[in-house]
Amino acid sequence: MRVVLVGSPDERRRLRRALNGSAVEIAGEAASTAAARASGLIADAFLLGSADDLPGVPSEEPDVAAESLTPREVQVLELVAEGLPNKAIAGRLGISDQTVKFHVASICGKLGASNRTDAVRKALQRGLITL
Repeated sequence: MRVVLVGSPDERRRLRRALNGSAVEIAGEAASTAAARASGLIADAFLLGSADDLPGVPSEEPDVAAESLTPREVQVLELVAEGLPNKAIAGRLGISDQTVKFHVASICGKLGASNRTDAVRKALQRGLITL
């Protein structure tokens, strides 16, 4: 798997150390997800800012077991990760924007996220979605 490391220089350095010797190939590095996308690097995923969810790397915050997301919640979350507002997500999926709000609230609850951005971050760290 090819990844782009995203975060501060210290965070990227921690990720490099954690990945050393693994089957993961580092395709490049960027300070932000936007910069990583703009770079045009070819990768399977972006690995964000901390190595907390990597095996053998101690976590700084306890891992809260998340409930499983439904297939529809994963669809909604992927569109949230693309930066789409609720109305655009509703149009793409053929549902009401109130239903999208319900799904986003459910996703946040299941992931222990405080908002949609936090939900995307946690989903990326847990490998539930990719960008």
